[in-house]
Amino acid sequence: MIAIAWAPIYAHPLPAGHRFPMLKYELLPEQLLREGTITSANLFQPQPATPADCLRVHDAAYYHRLVRGQLTRQEERATGFPWSPQLIEREVTILGGTLACARHALQHGAALNIAGGTHHAFRDRGEGFCLLNDQAAAAAWLLAEPVLGVHKVLIVDLDVHQGNGTAAIFQDDPRVFTFSMHGARNYPHRKETSDLDLALPDGTDDATYLALLADTLPRLLEEVQPDFVFYLSGVDVLATDKLGHLGLTRVGCRQRDEYVLGLCHRHRLPVVVCMGGGYSERLVDIVEAHANTFRVAQDLWG
Repeated sequence: MIAIAWAPIYAHPLPAGHRFPMLKYELLPEQLLREGTITSANLFQPQPATPADCLRVHDAAYYHRLVRGQLTRQEERATGFPWSPQLIEREVTILGGTLACARHALQHGAALNIAGGTHHAFRDRGEGFCLLNDQAAAAAWLLAEPVLGVHKVLIVDLDVHQGNGTAAIFQDDPRVFTFSMHGARNYPHRKETSDLDLALPDGTDDATYLALLADTLPRLLEEVQPDFVFYLSGVDVLATDKLGHLGLTRVGCRQRDEYVLGLCHRHRLPVVVCMGGGYSERLVDIVEAHANTFRVAQDLWG
């Protein structure tokens, strides 16, 4: 059975008019339950990550200032979220969810976090709605436990924005291969260097995107030989996305998920999926595209 991390705290209240679509974290599990893709038995409420979990990939000075509410106004503005103790509880719970998903995927093949994919969080700072890097922390945990048998991790980041924080965290760690396929002219304006970056022009359509992915990912699996995969399935690649600038349809976005998850399934690679971004004008476009990721996973592993 597919395990899905979710907690009510994921849907954190934000000031009126804030551009981050927090409501999707309420609507997505409701939609999946209503349509019967999952049952309540699929959902589990994760425990908050411990400080030790976070400090595997974050500097102690940054982490302690973050949790104590001691960020400067400029640092807080860079995260995109107003600081509060409840926000920190949300962030450590999301990170705990990705850790728990990694444990589950090792046993059962796959697990999904309804949030996560906070790839703009660096060791020493947060940016772009990301305060703590959940996939990086989970990858570091896997590699720190020899009994788990994970020696090489592949991070497949298909959010429309480059996974700059993740790339920087692992830039000197050959045990983690970072692959980011993103909009060339999109945020962040100053890119980091992933192990493989594929920068796409504005308006890239389904056929072009999927052909490039199909030309790249099998080769990476062959070359990297990962023991574990993290997949960041951002739906800000949609043509309807306000911040994305690519041209994918909802069908194309689902085909992307089918391809990535299908390869993991065929190669018997444990995979953790985190949702990443999505900023379409209509919430239904965001929720439906995210829901497709869960539908695909359920078809493969359910």
